[in-house]
Amino acid sequence: MTGAAALGWPSINVQAEEAAGVPEGSGVPEGSGAEPEGHVEESAARAVPVRVSPAGPEDGPVPFLPFRGEVPRVVVKADLLPAFGVLSAISLLGFPVGWLWARLAPGQESTVTGSGAVTPVLAVESYHQFDSLAIFLLLTAAAGFLTGAAAWMMRRRRGPVLLIAIVLGSLIAAWLGVQVGASFAASAFPVPPTPRPGDVFAMAPEVSTPWAVLAQPLAAALVYGLAASWNGADDLGRRLG
Repeated sequence: MTGAAALGWPSINVQAEEAAGVPEGSGVPEGSGAEPEGHVEESAARAVPVRVSPAGPEDGPVPFLPFRGEVPRVVVKADLLPAFGVLSAISLLGFPVGWLWARLAPGQESTVTGSGAVTPVLAVESYHQFDSLAIFLLLTAAAGFLTGAAAWMMRRRRGPVLLIAIVLGSLIAAWLGVQVGASFAASAFPVPPTPRPGDVFAMAPEVSTPWAVLAQPLAAALVYGLAASWNGADDLGRRLG
């Protein structure tokens, strides 16, 4: 008698038979090492690994999928009318910007030579041309920053349509600022109708390069683009508006 039998423990074959569903005393001699045919097949079936399906939402947290759900599309038709209103409102900024530039830009002290040519009284007076250009660039860039930030506050209309509107509106506003500013400056610095040689008068300031009109739209696009990059949402937060 083995030690397991002496202690009253069931033999290994009995445990295997009970696990396989084979009744005790089925005719297989104990200790012979042979097992019923059905017992072997069922043991092999239980040895086959079973693929476990992933846990559902009720069994555990669902992993984060960054592109889950429908990707927001660009809204064009619904944004056209508000964008046109924004473009028109920004274009009107050219009038106050032009007036303010005409008040801040310095005139150039000039005189009439014997040949009838108009020249600066002093050589340093020609530096005021750069001053006039720098003041115009600063004013239009500030207007671009403000309009870009104000347009970003229109949460329900955020998108490329509004961006195009503020860029075009800023370009028109800068062009109007040059035209209106020149008119205001001409009235602020009048020139004698028939200047004589030796007469000294102040020439009206002017914007010396046509590329100056790009400062305002570039500033507006920069502010709007930085705000969109910082936002990070697929729809730029339109659904929250």
